[in-house]
This record gives sequence, structure tokens and C-alpha cells, in this order.
Amino acid sequence: MSTCSTASRELDEPVAATAPVARTWLLLEQPGPWGAKALTSSHLDPALGRALEAAAKGTGVRIALIRRPGRHADAGTVTERRVYAAHTTPGNVWLHGATITDPRRLTDLDFAALGRGDSRSFDTALSGGPHTGCPLVLVCTNGKRDRCCALLGRPLAAELDARGTGGVWEVTHLGGHRFSPTMLVLPYGYAYGRVRAHDVEAIVEGVREGRIVVDDCRGNSAWERPGQAAELAVRSALGEDAAQVLSVVCTDGCAPRWEVTVAHVDGRHWRVTVVQGASLPARPESCGTSVLGSPARMDVTAVRELAVTALAS
Repeated sequence: MSTCSTASRELDEPVAATAPVARTWLLLEQPGPWGAKALTSSHLDPALGRALEAAAKGTGVRIALIRRPGRHADAGTVTERRVYAAHTTPGNVWLHGATITDPRRLTDLDFAALGRGDSRSFDTALSGGPHTGCPLVLVCTNGKRDRCCALLGRPLAAELDARGTGGVWEVTHLGGHRFSPTMLVLPYGYAYGRVRAHDVEAIVEGVREGRIVVDDCRGNSAWERPGQAAELAVRSALGEDAAQVLSVVCTDGCAPRWEVTVAHVDGRHWRVTVVQGASLPARPESCGTSVLGSPARMDVTAVRELAVTALAS
């Protein structure tokens, strides 16, 4: 049986610069089945889901539902839920958690503040605090979005859970179904595609040590796609794996060509040329459509370190 992920893998489509974009992630535990648009088609009150979507719009906050790996038959009323918020912009990365009984408390959050990287609203509204446990490993498993997420994501989440990998959750949607199994790791916010269990263990160990693994990395969700491509290119060129040392400080231009300035905390800067192309030949972008497409890809054509005089001009 052919799937979108099979076609993408066979065509060797690059995964870089395909991460979902969000400066801040808000994650709500919601057991049971999920529909394609999980916030309004799960056992969460759809009116609450619509209110949360409206509150988050334009703030840089992306909301997703999470659940523990395993079977998801409806077990009745949920008494307690875990909630997490994570800000992924380098220099101000944080991950906070809380336990709530009424998900309507999320409407008390200041979404604009969360999007700016201010955690105080989360802690005040939900009696939350800094997360001190394992990094969060979020594996997309929502088969209602795309069957590849269920066929490939759910076994991965189950295997990681069986191995004792801490912090593993199933998540509703990370985009890029054709790169399944897809995963997001918090707090740093780097997404990955086509991952296997032993890959995940290396990635998580890196996060614990403050390092970023670039193999199979889709990019940092803090940046738009040209910035994701540029940051990964600089990491690869330098062999730089330390987290939070690179930032996208400026993106000039528009599709199909951008000049992206990437800065290191040590003061160095690079100008990275990113060109948008089309992935050929045409392939299914999702198992949910029979239409073949040519998804956009971000190709880095130049990485140039800037001299101090160039920065001053």
C-alpha cells in the first residue's frame, strides 16, 4: 500500500525547513479519540476549542492536544489533565507545566503575553511552574489528519514508552504528514521527521545536555521556514550543536528568495541565501488527497560569514 510518507522517502525529499511554526506551544491533555481538527472534534467541549482557537490567533501561540501513548477508548470523565506551555525562541527558552481539572481555565491565559515569551500568565492562571522532568517528546499520531501518522507514529510512541523514554506524549498535529513519523521535542522546539526509536534516544540525550541533533531535523519552530533553513545550514557548516546559541535576527526578501541573517551569541553573524523551489516529480502531500503536488522546499545556496565592517554598515 503506497502512502505519502513512502513516496516522500523514496523520492528523498529533504525534511529541513518543514517544521511547524510557533514561538510558543500550549499543550492540553485530552484522552480519547481525536478528529482531524482535534480542538473542535474530540471529547473536549467544541465551544471551548473554538474559544481557544480564537484567543490564540495571531499571538504566536499554537495549541495542540496530547495524550499518553496506548489505547484511546473513552474512559469517561477526565478528572485531572496536564497542561504545558513552552517558549522556543533562543535566549528565552522555557517549559512550564500545570495540573488542572477544568480545561476552561485556559481561557484565563494572556495569549499575547505567552506568544511574547512571558510565562507569568501561565503560572498565575493555572498555578503552574517550571517543568523539571524529562524533555517532552511529542509524536504525531492523529490518523484522522493522515493515516501515516497513525501507521508510523503510534508504533513509535508505543515503542518509546515501552523503552522507558520519559516525557513521551502523542500529539494531534505537527504538519508534514509525508515525513512520518514526525516529532517535536520541547523545550527547545526542534522538530524531526522519519525518526526511529534509537534516533529519538540520541535526540533526547542531546536535549538533556543542551545539544541539538541536526540529523533528520525539520527545524526550530520559533522561525519561519527560510529562517529554519538558514539556522540549520549554519549549524551544519560550523558543526555547532549547542542549543540557544544561534538566532535568526533578520530575514530580507520574499518568495522565492530570501537573505537571512543568523547570529551567534559570541558575536559572529552569517548571511544565508535561501531559495524556494518545488519538489519534483509531483507526489501526494497527504494520504487524504488523490491530487499530486509539488511541495515547496527551501534550498540554501550560500552561507557567508559577515565581517564586523559589514555589520556596521
